[in-house]
Amino acid sequence: MEQPLYVFYKITCPNGKESRNGLTFKEYDGVITSNDEDYINNIWDKGHLAPASSFSCDTDMLKSTFSYLNCALQHQSLNRGPWKELERFERNLAKIYDSVNVSVECHFSKNSTRLPTGAVVPDAFTKII
Repeated sequence: MEQPLYVFYKITCPNGKESRNGLTFKEYDGVITSNDEDYINNIWDKGHLAPASSFSCDTDMLKSTFSYLNCALQHQSLNRGPWKELERFERNLAKIYDSVNVSVECHFSKNSTRLPTGAVVPDAFTKII
């Protein structure tokens, strides 16, 4: 599928201000994931599963989220709309509660869209906060 199946994380930095400028998604040798080619000239965004904004306390934490191991093909209207609002909601909860844990699962089926580049677009996502 070239996509993660799931991610679990704990929000540790709901008030971080580290800049994302200049950061790019990285690949890992020996691990087949999506890559830059999967996102060129189409409606798919590089959707963080564990959001960068929740890990922006310092440069190293922020950089750790810019990995194709933490990235799924998301329709741009999902990533820039409801998904972004859910991420904001999580950070707001973390300002109130001592611990906010989140799991995200990517769902695929035999009818999932496969891009010409080989990556498969998840049919849906489940996020449990």
